[in-house]
Amino acid sequence: MDAHVRTRVSAYAIASQDDRLLLARLSDASPVFAPGLWHLPGGGIDPGEQPAEALARELREETGLEVADARLADARTYAARRNGVSWSLTALFYVVRLKDGAPAVAETDGSTDAVAWVPLAELRDDAVLSPAAADALRILERTGAAALTLPR
Repeated sequence: MDAHVRTRVSAYAIASQDDRLLLARLSDASPVFAPGLWHLPGGGIDPGEQPAEALARELREETGLEVADARLADARTYAARRNGVSWSLTALFYVVRLKDGAPAVAETDGSTDAVAWVPLAELRDDAVLSPAAADALRILERTGAAALTLPR
């Protein structure tokens, strides 16, 4: 394995509601994927942090929303290169149910510059999605959105 490859493990939320998916647009501060892409809310797991805790923290920072329930749905790996750094990313995908609230970016100078509920019908162009967000769509299509909806 290349000694110059950085490893990152991240937890991401698949939150769907009324045929919409909650997405965060990546800013210039994004370490792994290119800015401007729509990405799943979530991010890196800090040393000693549990994945579900990281998911809740990242969701608060990137969307201002709180997790009511989360279930691990899938995991994928990615190889990426950004700003001269090669990344090996392991992504843990959680289906989440959120507490009530309107999404808004809560952290300043973070990796997210916008957050929105985006209609699934508008997300067929992979060019606007990060690889993880594109995989989340495939997970939704494979299992059916209803199967990924957590009960209230």
